[in-house]
Amino acid sequence: MLSDTKARQAKPTDKVYRIADAKGLALEVRPSGQKFWRYRFRFDGKPSMFTIGEYPAVGLAEARRLLEDARALVERGINPNMAKRIEKANQISSTGTSFSQVANEWISAQAHWTDGYRSQVEKTLRLNAFPKIGDLPISEITPAIMLSVIQPVIDRGAVAVARNLRQWSGAVFRYGVTTLRCASDPTAPLGQLVKRVVVRHHPPLAVDSIPNFLKALDAYKGYGIAQPAAQLMLLTFVRTAEIRSAEWCDIDWKNRLWRIPGEKMKMSTDHIVPLSAQALAILEKMKLISGNRNKIFPNARNPADGISPTTINTVIASIGFKNIISGHGFRSTASTMLHELGYDERVIEIQLAHMERNKVKAAYNHAKHLDKRRKMMQDYADYLDRRRSES
Repeated sequence: MLSDTKARQAKPTDKVYRIADAKGLALEVRPSGQKFWRYRFRFDGKPSMFTIGEYPAVGLAEARRLLEDARALVERGINPNMAKRIEKANQISSTGTSFSQVANEWISAQAHWTDGYRSQVEKTLRLNAFPKIGDLPISEITPAIMLSVIQPVIDRGAVAVARNLRQWSGAVFRYGVTTLRCASDPTAPLGQLVKRVVVRHHPPLAVDSIPNFLKALDAYKGYGIAQPAAQLMLLTFVRTAEIRSAEWCDIDWKNRLWRIPGEKMKMSTDHIVPLSAQALAILEKMKLISGNRNKIFPNARNPADGISPTTINTVIASIGFKNIISGHGFRSTASTMLHELGYDERVIEIQLAHMERNKVKAAYNHAKHLDKRRKMMQDYADYLDRRRSES
């Protein structure tokens, strides 16, 4: 049997050791000098261990009393470790201080985000953070714990995901600080952990490859909506998310414009796309296919949604141009060709919807140089037609 004196005088060694008391209770002494009351028991025929508390915060008499509570649980067929986790989870749920609860609250507060960006943040945290720290009280998460969350992502080679994971987790903690749920951001010391990825911007299609690409795209016989979606994206050089979210109500037929509201844009700013005759012809064809839907390019499985994020690149891969061009690469292709055709860089940048630093200027620029942009878009469509006819 243990005594308080024996417990107090137990000295650490270079290995963990335990001093037995009775009924499975023992004092575990660790090399760090910490001492814990541990209860050894069998559950479902397998040996298990339950931590009752740390000595001397929990004295011998209290440890023996808590031991009886744990033994009673085992006799009732309840694993005390599971009971402790359930109790802790219930406490966290009632106070709204778990990492996942604070994270979801932070995400909901970002009203200015686009649906695509919100989905990316939610997916990154759901897949990489929530399984490990989602149920933990946000105030108890340490830099060491965050390292154990981020390091495996780096180890599997997903450096960009790891960087986003650290950035967005840090934002959750900073939100927790401002809402008095935690005291600091434990990702702050990990700033140098994730080396910044050298970004390989989506390359343009080589000039010599344009005719073959256009002919291959025209000959594509796969999913019917995918081809016109890719063709319209090529002609308008919008982003994939903007093609996916395109709705018939955004098309101004009278003025031959595609008016994209800010909530559908990456930078949350309204954008105008002048429509060439070729682009209008694609839309006229799509009107016969999806004119009774909200989305111009509806998803085959769920018509209320647009085509999937991978549709355009799947088409590109199917026609033999995988790793040569991507849907986003249509934008750099257009930029390269239009510069070579002599168009003003400012007009090209406005049409690419590259965000102005000055927000007032940005609000003005979404309609700026519209006549020049109309001519540019038609010239570009005609240029592609000429290249298509080359042998």
